[in-house]
Amino acid sequence: MAVAGPEIERLIALLAKLPGLGPRSARRAALHMVKKREVLLHPLAAAMAEVGERVGLCSICGNVDTSDPCTVCADASRDPALLVVVEDVGDLWALERAAVLRARYHVLGGTISALDGLGPDDIGIGKLVERVADGGIAEVLLALNATVEGQTTAHYITERLEPTGVTISRLASGVPIGGELDYLDEGTLAAAINQRRPFG
Repeated sequence: MAVAGPEIERLIALLAKLPGLGPRSARRAALHMVKKREVLLHPLAAAMAEVGERVGLCSICGNVDTSDPCTVCADASRDPALLVVVEDVGDLWALERAAVLRARYHVLGGTISALDGLGPDDIGIGKLVERVADGGIAEVLLALNATVEGQTTAHYITERLEPTGVTISRLASGVPIGGELDYLDEGTLAAAINQRRPFG
């Protein structure tokens, strides 16, 4: 049963589609935004419109940014010999928050998953192999989630990159089995990065 006009109900329905927000949380968020129209709703709507128009994927690494190449790829102070492979942009952001690495990234855009119908050709593995084959990369750090799909993807990438002779490492202790990088604190991520070890 609708308790507000169709515009507000549409806002609630859209908010409810966000991760972590159910119908109740979406209603509370929508009500808060409507009450704070001038300081929250209007600036938020303007920011969302701008992001929708200006943000795209980086053609090099797959990060989201308003420029191409993205801010990370354009940063000359980063180590070009270390390439960190992540499943999603959220994982890249999580590693950047830890502020331990000054590396380059490669966002796969997913993991190999038979249940979801995703094979190696459906994610950015081919582009990763091309980047490594082009030379200049000494180490590939597989910073994939410690899930069955993440580990399957890591093993597949290892097999594909083995002929290149590049060093392949993975995150060490600190990342729990089944854990996702975006939900880990910076200290845990820092420990996992600093204690990385060869994959296999």
